[in-house]
Amino acid sequence: MTESGPASTEPEELLAQLSRSVRNPRVLEAIRAVPRPAFVPPELQDRAYENVALPIGTGQTISQPLVVARMLELLELRGDELVLDVGTGSGYHAALLARLSRRVISIERHAELSRRAGEALAALRVRNVELVVGDGSRGLPDRGPFDAINVAAAGNLDAVRNLSRQLAPGGRLVAPMAEPNRPNAQRLVVAHAGPEGTSAHWQEAVRFVPLVSD
Repeated sequence: MTESGPASTEPEELLAQLSRSVRNPRVLEAIRAVPRPAFVPPELQDRAYENVALPIGTGQTISQPLVVARMLELLELRGDELVLDVGTGSGYHAALLARLSRRVISIERHAELSRRAGEALAALRVRNVELVVGDGSRGLPDRGPFDAINVAAAGNLDAVRNLSRQLAPGGRLVAPMAEPNRPNAQRLVVAHAGPEGTSAHWQEAVRFVPLVSD
């Protein structure tokens, strides 16, 4: 999912762009409050408020702010949830989730990325995020059930089904997923855990790194 326009160098300019597509005021306020430069490599600081994905090392990226905001909006967080964040990456998504929920457990397979994310979160005094190094595709079944699950890497239907089993009743999962019969095309999927099972709904097109299993 992309939005054209001039590069944004200030948070208010970025928020003005995001507000065209994102209506949830809590999400927009979280993005205003969490400084994206804290999660961007030093050599890319001058691009931190551009509405683009940026490299963070180990072949990973900090996602485009518009996509992050839409995923947060689709999770419909109220503030009292236990959230599983799959794919810590830079830690930016976890920091935003932390402002919107009660507690976040974020899992990352790259130990170096998890370490750097921990430093960034500590510098901002974010205290309700727990970082775990491990295989995010398996989730953390012994720590659930979760009220919400955010997946920041593109998986297949089996991976999404496996993670959705870790949802509490009424829970929500948001993840990018390859479209059936179109492996190179990805769209966001929202899964809701209801009394009759989990229902999934396709959303807009996106582009994420793949969800890798150990």
